[in-house]
Amino acid sequence: MDELTDKVAVVTGAASGIGFALCEAFAAAGMRVVLADIDPAALEAAAERLGGDALAVPTDVTSWDAVDELEARTVERFGAVHVLCNNAGVQLPGVTWEFTRAEWEWVLGVNWGGVVHGIRSFVPGMVAHGEPGHVVNTASLGGLIAFPGLAPYTAAKHAVVGLSEVLAHDLRAAGSAIGVSALCPGPVHTSLRENSAVLQPGGEHSREVPVLTSPRTPAEDVAAQVVDAIRGNRFWILTHPEYNDQIRERSRGIVDTDELVVAQL
Repeated sequence: MDELTDKVAVVTGAASGIGFALCEAFAAAGMRVVLADIDPAALEAAAERLGGDALAVPTDVTSWDAVDELEARTVERFGAVHVLCNNAGVQLPGVTWEFTRAEWEWVLGVNWGGVVHGIRSFVPGMVAHGEPGHVVNTASLGGLIAFPGLAPYTAAKHAVVGLSEVLAHDLRAAGSAIGVSALCPGPVHTSLRENSAVLQPGGEHSREVPVLTSPRTPAEDVAAQVVDAIRGNRFWILTHPEYNDQIRERSRGIVDTDELVVAQL
């Protein structure tokens, strides 16, 4: 997708972090931007920061109806969608067998269900209008290698990677001009954990969500890589090459050594 000027981009989880950085990058490229987030106040503030004719739509991505409404309002305002970024995400740490049903449903509902809902609500229309487009699904480094203590998050992100691969195959088989990227970032300067602590089932005092203290990449750098991938129609967006050896080690473990890789930040 070479030309982005005057095209329309929709970003979920857009009020902060990678989501807002994507919105800024798309606006800088001349695109019209639709911001979606579950926090109406933060979303409105983000839209004001972005300026221009940005459209802000409060959206709970775990809801089919809410994401359908996001698509309807976008098409009503701008006529079509060219770039869809299924980016909303949350995270909870803990021991695999100690997560509650509500915690599993919440983490999977946002990280996995949000991507499913975005694809189902937006991709049919993107295919039907026949213009070049692109879908970016935010997975994670945790969608390629497993980090102990993050079972629901890791399960969801692995699912996002697989879904993205199948989506790309299906679109190619259909002769569509829509590309797909799986965004697999490592540690990034975002408020993922802070937001997760507040939004988790039962509220911010339910489970401790420690803030990540390891070196983190600016969200703006990740957004720039996403724009480059869209322009170049690249599937894999691995933002942290320092982890590539761990990914290779896991692949060797699958086919050669039967070893489990313990992912390290």
